[in-house]
Amino acid sequence: MRFDRAFEKFPLEVRKSFRKQVGYLVQDLRHPSLRAKKYDEAADIWQARVTGGVRFYFRIEGDVYRLLNIKNHPK
Repeated sequence: MRFDRAFEKFPLEVRKSFRKQVGYLVQDLRHPSLRAKKYDEAADIWQARVTGGVRFYFRIEGDVYRLLNIKNHPK
């Protein structure tokens, strides 16, 4: 899975931040620290913030969040 391979390349601090953010995602997609938004309308892909420079991408399939990728966000 692409997400797993990408996730393991990030330092421990970023991985911890991601786990915290996923907790917020499960509670409320609109949590302010996530800044979640539709990234690709046609493919139904969402983007949310891990840190100032890292984003993760996911799809919402019913009541399941399917993690697609995590990567550095170009500034």
